[in-house]
Amino acid sequence: MKKIKLLLAAALLLAGPYMYGQEKNSLAVGLNINQFQNDFGVGVHIISPYFANNSVAVKLGGNFQWLQYAENNETVWTPYQNIQMGFRGRHPIIENKIFVYGEGGVVLLLPASKFSTKNTLSGGYGLFGFEFLTHHRSGYYFEAGGMGTGAKADKIQSKPIYSNGFTMSTGLRFRL
Repeated sequence: MKKIKLLLAAALLLAGPYMYGQEKNSLAVGLNINQFQNDFGVGVHIISPYFANNSVAVKLGGNFQWLQYAENNETVWTPYQNIQMGFRGRHPIIENKIFVYGEGGVVLLLPASKFSTKNTLSGGYGLFGFEFLTHHRSGYYFEAGGMGTGAKADKIQSKPIYSNGFTMSTGLRFRL
């Protein structure tokens, strides 16, 4: 039975790109894994329906990140959160199956008291991405960009920066 389920799941993943229907312009929810500078994370986001000639939307997202640093000759991962809000503009590049987009906005960091004396920090981010629709209600995406917050883990001896610099994110997006 397990082999049949595994075979069916693999067949759906392989057939996904060929099950494409017309893209649905509605509220979208996404799940992602990311890396902001050196910090691994996972997150969720909501994207409004596109407006202004079907090319602009608003995104609100939250991420659970882990700051990695050395403490007492051991590697420690301490969790913290961030909230992002931005505007995105997109353009279809292949028959409404593949989209390229750019996004920019603000980010609010909620650092852990274990490594920071600050309760919140804010900054900005910008990115560009590609979305590959495999179905009219779902698709995969990849994003790359940058983030600037000036955040430093000031309770750690080396005072490492976090949530600054290069960012990458990938995941699944579903239209409701």
